[in-house]
Amino acid sequence: MRQELGQIMSEATAFMKSRIILTAVELDLFTRIHESPAGLPELARQMAFDKRAMTRLLDCLVTLGFLEKQDGLYRVSEEGKFLSSHHPETLLPAVRHMAFVWDGWNKLTHVIKNGPDLQRKPIEDQLSERQVDSFLGAMHTIARDLSREVAEFYDAGAYKRLLDIGGGAGTYTIAFLEKNLHMQGVIFDMENVIPTTRETIQKAGLGDRVELVAGDFYSDELPSGCDMALLSAIIHQNSPGQNVELYAKIYRALNRGGVILIRDHIMDESRTKPVDGTLFAVNMLVLTPGGDTYTFEEVKETLETAGFTGVKWIRVGERMDSLIEAIKSDNGLSGPY
Repeated sequence: MRQELGQIMSEATAFMKSRIILTAVELDLFTRIHESPAGLPELARQMAFDKRAMTRLLDCLVTLGFLEKQDGLYRVSEEGKFLSSHHPETLLPAVRHMAFVWDGWNKLTHVIKNGPDLQRKPIEDQLSERQVDSFLGAMHTIARDLSREVAEFYDAGAYKRLLDIGGGAGTYTIAFLEKNLHMQGVIFDMENVIPTTRETIQKAGLGDRVELVAGDFYSDELPSGCDMALLSAIIHQNSPGQNVELYAKIYRALNRGGVILIRDHIMDESRTKPVDGTLFAVNMLVLTPGGDTYTFEEVKETLETAGFTGVKWIRVGERMDSLIEAIKSDNGLSGPY
């Protein structure tokens, strides 16, 4: 019994550690200390922060293993270096984005009492320019390994031109084109995202195989001439009605016989698995007007409403790595939309 009580209190107070890390990331402390180990007076003076408050924060980061302290000097630990912008595999953008997510979760009680804010702007419209960069960086960091895993899993050998809708930094396009050397890509995303996409694609050496198209998939039609469409981590931010409209646009844009591939959390019928999917459903509850995580039957119904056939759940995953595939039939129909 005593152990169970301790576990409950540990989970209830876990936010304290999270907030310490998020605050340090928002202040970019790990980058500063990584550049030059420093003592408390120097750090407080450089950053114009309260000395006592800074002491408590830094010492807690030592306890958590992100900093080391010796002879009054703070240094970044090996673990903490992953939160410095100078680390080649930095997680800084991903964790910095979590500071934005924190603000939404702080309103969870209000949302449960009153329902989601239906007037809330889409996530991309809530972010500042710096937050957009952090979001794209976060998605790229998180997706680097998984994108290769998905590209390896899914046989795209029959398809010649990939349309990556809301492709962000281009992580999944890169993975599919590196796996399928015959394939060309089109990335469609917001105008303010495209410069980051271009930079990532150029670094990957794929500039001559990828076309970048700026637009808003909520209001614009999609580029045509592709035989494979990818929706990677997109459908959870939409309501079912928004997804039907998006699927219909994809149906119109795809060549006959083309395929749509959806990567996302896909819930079991009880909506209690996967665990990460249940948490992400709450994340969408506090951050979007109508977003959610969906069961296979819910996704299947909306895809078929838009005209797709042959809907299959081809990969069951726990890490937002489930895959659903559907076909635009080659009968020449344009779908009900």
